[in-house]
Amino acid sequence: MTIHVRDATADDVPRAARTLSAAFDDYPWTRWSIPTAHYAERLEELQGLYLLHALGYGFVLVDDEQRGVAAFLPPDAPEPSVVAQGRIAELLGDRLPALAATELPERPAESWDLATIGVHPDNWGQGVASAIIAEGLRRLDDSRAATSLETSDARNVALYSRHGFTVTATTEIPNGPVVHSMLRGAADI
Repeated sequence: MTIHVRDATADDVPRAARTLSAAFDDYPWTRWSIPTAHYAERLEELQGLYLLHALGYGFVLVDDEQRGVAAFLPPDAPEPSVVAQGRIAELLGDRLPALAATELPERPAESWDLATIGVHPDNWGQGVASAIIAEGLRRLDDSRAATSLETSDARNVALYSRHGFTVTATTEIPNGPVVHSMLRGAADI
């Protein structure tokens, strides 16, 4: 299977958000952080808001069929707009206080954030995630940037490790998921 990775546009966001919603349906972090009432709808709308933010400040990659999507944010990316933050708070509902109280290790200064990556479950194991990660990292290698991420699915640690990431911290959230913080150093060009 040929996987052609490209930059996403705002027109891609609705479909990309659906892809991420399907990919994250059973993801430990989203299951813990998003209320169960209307979970799928909340998850999809949150993914759309985050993708629009990433389009504005970083870059978003998709494959041509939008089987997979990833968002990368630079170290100086601002928080989402006040309007978006208000809607995010509404969507997180009663989970917002638990999220606000959660302490994860700070990302290394100057590292880009692989903020999200997901592949539709129908396409798992076909190399879509690896193709998208590789393209994103190639771009960051050109700028000699380190990249950090967090995952709450232990299976993802192996995928990211194959792309040069190492676990820098493991955080157990009380009554929540285990979060693995990972870093891939800047490439020597």
